[in-house]
This record gives sequence, structure tokens and C-alpha cells, in this order.
Amino acid sequence: MKEKIELSKTYDPKEFEERLYAWWEEKKFFTPKVDNEKKPYTIIMPPPNITGQLHLGHALDNTLQDILIRTKRMQGYSALWLPGEDHASIATEVRVEKEIIEKEGKDKKDLGRDAFLEKVWEWSDKYRNRIRTQLKKMGCSADFTRESFTMDEKLSKAVRKVFVKLYEEGLIYQGNRITNWCPKCMTALSDAEIEHEEQEGAFWHIKYPVKDSDEYLEIATTRPETMLGDSAVAVNPKDKRYSHLVGKMLILPLVNREIPIVADDYVDMEFGTGAVKITPAHDPNDYQVGKRHNLQEIVMLNEDGTISEGYGKYSGMDRYEARKAIVEDLEKEGYLVKIKKHVHNVGTHDRCGTTVEPMLSKQWYVKMEELAKPAVEAVKNKNTKFIPERFEKIYFNWMENIQDWCISRQLWWGHRIPVWYCKECGDIIVSMEDPTKCPKCGSDNLKQDEDVLDTWFSSALWPFSTLGWPDETEDLKYFYPTSTLVTGYDIIFFWVARMIFSGLHNMGEVPFENVLIHGIVRDSQGRKMSKSLGNGVDPLEIIDKYGADALRFMLVTGNAPGNDIRFYEERVEAARNFANKIWNASRFVIMNLDEELMEKYKNSNKYSVADKWILSRMNTVVKEVTDNIEKFEIGIALQKTYDFLWNEFCDWYIELVKPVFFSDDEEAKGVAFNVLNRVLIAGLQLLHPVMPYITEEIYTNLNTEYESITISKWPEYGESLHDSEAEENMSKIIEAIKAIRNVRAEMNVVPSRKAKIIIFAIEGNEAFKNGISYFEKLASASDVEFINSKEEAPENVVSAVTKSAEIYIPLLDLIDVEKEIERLNKEKEKLQKEIERVEKKLSNPNFVNKAPENVVNAEKEKGEKYKEMYESVMERINNLMK
Repeated sequence: MKEKIELSKTYDPKEFEERLYAWWEEKKFFTPKVDNEKKPYTIIMPPPNITGQLHLGHALDNTLQDILIRTKRMQGYSALWLPGEDHASIATEVRVEKEIIEKEGKDKKDLGRDAFLEKVWEWSDKYRNRIRTQLKKMGCSADFTRESFTMDEKLSKAVRKVFVKLYEEGLIYQGNRITNWCPKCMTALSDAEIEHEEQEGAFWHIKYPVKDSDEYLEIATTRPETMLGDSAVAVNPKDKRYSHLVGKMLILPLVNREIPIVADDYVDMEFGTGAVKITPAHDPNDYQVGKRHNLQEIVMLNEDGTISEGYGKYSGMDRYEARKAIVEDLEKEGYLVKIKKHVHNVGTHDRCGTTVEPMLSKQWYVKMEELAKPAVEAVKNKNTKFIPERFEKIYFNWMENIQDWCISRQLWWGHRIPVWYCKECGDIIVSMEDPTKCPKCGSDNLKQDEDVLDTWFSSALWPFSTLGWPDETEDLKYFYPTSTLVTGYDIIFFWVARMIFSGLHNMGEVPFENVLIHGIVRDSQGRKMSKSLGNGVDPLEIIDKYGADALRFMLVTGNAPGNDIRFYEERVEAARNFANKIWNASRFVIMNLDEELMEKYKNSNKYSVADKWILSRMNTVVKEVTDNIEKFEIGIALQKTYDFLWNEFCDWYIELVKPVFFSDDEEAKGVAFNVLNRVLIAGLQLLHPVMPYITEEIYTNLNTEYESITISKWPEYGESLHDSEAEENMSKIIEAIKAIRNVRAEMNVVPSRKAKIIIFAIEGNEAFKNGISYFEKLASASDVEFINSKEEAPENVVSAVTKSAEIYIPLLDLIDVEKEIERLNKEKEKLQKEIERVEKKLSNPNFVNKAPENVVNAEKEKGEKYKEMYESVMERINNLMK
């Protein structure tokens, strides 16, 4: 039996949060073993990027995961929550380069690849440590002994393995295709990394002269600078306006290059002029038209967004500078017809916000059609379930219309593509290991591909690479497939879809059974948190002020899967008040428990109606909360736990059993103490997944079976504890006590003034007879009397009505008669004066005849009201003087 330690008088989470986390880690409570006697339950933490510290979105995401993992751990599962971080290729490279430029005045090219990567590794170590510290501050019960990083050697091995495998299967290829290109980051991007935003632009209408003719075609474009790369103008073959021109040549304005007029069904005759400029190297649709007509593919932009060589004065100009110059020259030379303002959707890089350029470039791609089909079927067949189900639509829409995935990035930080080129014979070597010689010609003059893989290529393997794949580890065999993925709705196609097809292709199984989707945390006005708005909230500051438990509680309160939540600091404060309430109630219980009596009467079932009621209510709440968590209704589960602990346990049961503490009935005391201890422990266990710190600190000071609440057994529903009669009877008693309290409060009767209570119960008095002591303690009853009909009720009483009873309280018991008569006489005198004032006013002809009718009528109404009040006061005085 543990030594009982008194909790400190005031709730201060700073006193114990750090100490408890260190103890949990020391005891290895979060490090599960491969145990075939237990079922595994696995969550792989969505890896935060090492670009900075965690925000409130991470706090929500990790709180939800921790609730699930702590619950399953207590339910007897071998529960693994595996943490880790993502190297975030583009975002990290941009951040580190910016820091180097600001500190040293150098960019990455000045440093060179190796020196730059050293700086990034330093950054990585610093921010991984910071993230780890933050997760622990939040109370995350993750197994940091298994922590992973997407650039770890074991994960790099998995990345190479998958690349080589897909290449050998013909699913990875290198090709010249139109790619989303970021001129700022100077790298290719996948479609998933593009955000579309409305921008103000224009349609520039330009004349393209027909060679050896006075005719011209008028085209409209939103990107006039791309005309430098035009290879043709297309018209619809059914368009009679232009049928005579198909096959003829145009003179490209400013460039003076001859380009053909081609007929293609792609052109919409009804849109614009019906003639479309074709720039195969800078537009995905034009690219397809170009392929059909064997058009030249002319790249007119450099990687940094400037105009390439060969275009005279425009060469070297920024794309927008060139646009301005080109439009001016078109106008000067008479080619500009008109400019029409136009608002259109423009693709921007989600990391830096730069408008992307569709551009022909040589990149590595994954063929997606073959990989996507089984991933779609897996969700349709519910092998993986989305919660809420409505998010399946986003998944299906993406997967059923998926394009080949561009996986190469022109960056230095990341997994370098495992491809080498032989400079002697031109052979391509794709290998798990760094080759020393060309297998074709034997030359050692090899050069590795300069590019790195898209960040999502490595994080797509996260559920199994973290468990040791491609090696057949014990962890992989036991913990895969994982149980639940918790993530935001914004990365369903970025990450969730890619993990599903990667898991199926490499493991033959879906990577997780459930995908719990949550929303984002918005500010109190419903706005997205951002640096530009300055409305971001640092979770560590909130924890420092209110404690981790209060922040976690706030994030889960009212939270429904898939929905956004708003952050209100007042709600964090309210959560801290709840923690304070639990602390004070628990401290009171701990200080009063008598362990000798508890031991002596531990097998006694001499329960009072209050004991039976609270045990039955606890039992019901355990069942409901467990069911809610199984259904991922975490917000509902928390609300039920909160209501039970605050209202039923603290506000009612503790108060109901206090008289027992001071009675001479040893057995009643022993039974009550055991019930208090049992119910408090169960309540703490239900609350523990959300508020781990306070529940642990209280639990370890109670009479408990387990060393820690973290590894204690989750409470279970027991049919023997269900007592609907006790619940119904206690409900009647509590309702009656509340009604009596309301009456007394309305009459300003102090609690110390006792009053007789007379009860007429609609369905008989038995339920209330068991609660006499509760009425005496909690309703200030001097005596409790029962009557069998309303007619037996005495006169001059105050009544309170509930669904089950009518309760009468003799008025004289509630008030001091002499003082009340004195007060009523003063009221009588005041009303007499008001009546005289009104009668005098209404007897004055000047007022009655000259004042507006509505004013006169108002005075008459006042007079009538004062007379009614006077009669009522006189009746009360007469009653009291009988």
C-alpha cells in the first residue's frame, strides 16, 4: 500500500508536469514491447516539419492522437505511438538559405553543396530537439526511443529501395514534360504543391499577320510574354471563319518567326476569338496540341523566371518586366488590338507564394494509374475508413483523376535521387548502393543525378519505413498495419493518398485501418492563424500560463471530426478552473479517507441510495465514454466525463456523503470511503487521456492498484453496478433539493436558517424517505414530513413543484415574523404615498384635460397597480399577525 501524500493546497501544474513526464519516461511506460499475448495498437505521428516550432494545429493533432493511444494503453493493448520529424525539403532549404544570407551575406551557391548541407544538418538537430521538447511539454506519450526522421539512414534505405523497385517495374521514368515550375525556389513542383488564388489580370488581344496576305488572326492571351515561345496558332476544324487559313503560315509579331495555323478540336469556337496561340513548352494543354501536330517545343524562360537568350532586348528581363516591354512594343507596331481586364485563377507555390510557370523540363515521374486503382478500391471496400466519411469524396476525386507524379526537385536538401550517369557510355545506373563502376563499360567516371526527391516521396513510406522496412523487423511484423492515422483535411491528397498506395504496393496491406480527419484551429474571429495577421498562438505560452492539461482540454471541448475549431483563451481559463475543481475535490477526498476502515469494510455492500446512484452513474458514463472514443467522438466523450465529475461527483455525491464522515456508523463510513475512492479513480481514468498530468498527480496519491494511472486498467462497464431504481430515486431527490434551494434563494433566506419540508410525492413517498438526511444537509431542512394528498398541506406555505413531487415549506419557518411585518409596513406606507400622489394628479383638471391621453392613461394604470400591490401587502401582514 502506498504512503498517502497530501496534495498541495493550490493547483499549480508547474509543480508536477515536468516531474511526471520525466518519471513516465524513466519507467518506460510509453515504450511498448512486441508482445504476442497482447493486441497491438499503432499510431505513427504525422511528422512535423523541421522548419520551426509547433503551433496550435500540431497541439490539436497530437492531443487527439495521445487521447487514443493513452486509452488503448489502459485497455491492455501494446500501444505504440511512434514520433518523428520530416526534413521538409523546399521549406527547410528556403529557411536555412535565408538565415545564411541574413547572417553571412552568402547564398547556398557561395557555400557549395557540402558546406550548405552541413548548415542544414545543424538546423535540423536544433529544431528536432525543439520539437521533441514541445511534444513532451504537451504531455504526448510517444515512444521517443523509436523516434524517426525522414533523413535517417534506415529511412533513406527505404526510400532508395522503393525508387529502385518502381524503376525496375517501369513505374518510374524520366521525361520532358510540362511541369509546375517555381522561379523563386527554382524547382519543379507536383500538382499537390500548387494553391490557386484569384488574381487581377487581363486579356491582351494581339494581331498575328498571315504570311503574304493582308489578313491576320486575332488571339487573346493572359500571358503575352509567352508569345516568344509560340509554335503555332490553333483553330477549331469546324470553324468556318478560319477554315481557309488552316495550313497557312503566320508571322509571329516582334519575333518574326513563321508559325503554322493548325486545326484542333481542343479550341473552343465560342470562347474569345476562336483562335488560340500554342506555346507547347509553357502550357499543359498546348503541350498536348503540340504533340498531336509535331510542333516545336520552345522554352523561352530561364529557371529563375527571366527571358532566355536569343530574344534581343527581352533576354535577361524578369518575366513581368518583359511582359510590360512586349505589350508596349506590340502597341507601337500596331499589333495590340485591345486590353480587357480579367480576374482569373493563378497557380502559386504553397511554400513561397510565387506564381508558378508551366514549363517544359526534364524530370523524374511516377506512373500513377496502376498504383492508384488498388488504393481507390481499398477505401471503397472500407479496408481503410475515413472519419468523417464525407472526406472520402476528396480522396476519390484526387485519386480517380490523378496525373503522373513529378518526384524530382532541383534542390540540395533531401534524398538525392539514386541514379548515376556514366560519362563514357551514357548508361543510366539505378542502384540501392553507390556504384563504383559502370556495369556496361566498366568506367568509373560516374556522376550522380543532382536532384533530390520530393519530400512526399519519403513521407509516403512513413507507416512502414519507421518500423524498419525494408528489413523484416519484429516491430514491422507486429505493429504494421497501423491502427489509426490522425491528420488534417488539408493533406488528404498530399500525404494520405500517397501512404495508402505506397503501403499497398510495398507491403501488400493498407497502412492504417482508420483515418481520423480533424479541422484547423482558427482564432476567436474564425480566421486562419497566420504571421501576416499576427493572430498565431504559441502553445508553449499557453501551457506556461495555464498548464498543458488546460490547453488539451480546450482543444478537445466541442471538437467534432472534420470540423474547424476556434481558439478562445477564456475557454483555456475555464478548463483550468475545471482542473482546479477536480484538484480541490480530490484533495478533500484524500484528506478524509480512512484506509483502515476502507480495508475493514471493502467487501460490504451496505450502500446508501447515494452510493448506489453514483456507482450506477459511473458505470453508465464508463460505457458511454468508452463507446464514444471507439467511434472517435472524442469531444462528446470529454463532455460526458466533465459533466459527471463536476456535477454529479463533486457537486452532489461528495456533499451527499459528508454527513457520513461525522457519523458514528463505522461501516457506513468504510463503505462511503470505498465508493469515493472507486468513483474518483474511475473518473480520473476517463479523464486521463485528455488531462494526463493532473490525473496522474491525484491518482498516485490515492489508494490504487497500479503504480501509475498511465498503465492502470481502463474502467469497464459491469451489469451488477447498474441500478436504474437508485438512479431514478436519486434524480427525484436532487431535483427536489434544487427546487427547494431555488425557492429559498428567491426569498433571500440564508442557508443557516432551517425550515420544515413537507413532501407530497406524486408516485408515493418511498423514494424521498431514503433521502431525509440529504434534505437536512443540502436543503437546510429542520424536519421532513410526508403527506398523502395536497389537501393535507397546511396554509401559509411556500411551494416548489418538480416532476415527481410538490414540496411545501411553512412560510413562518423561512422568515423572522417581526422583521417581516416591519418590512411590510414600510412597504405599505410607501405604496400609500404613491397611491395618494396618483389620485391627486388624476383629480387635477389641468392635468387630465391638457396632458396627452397616453400619459393620463399611464398614470391610471400605475394607480391600479399600486392598489393591487397594497392589497397584497395587507393580506401578507394580516396572515402574519394571525
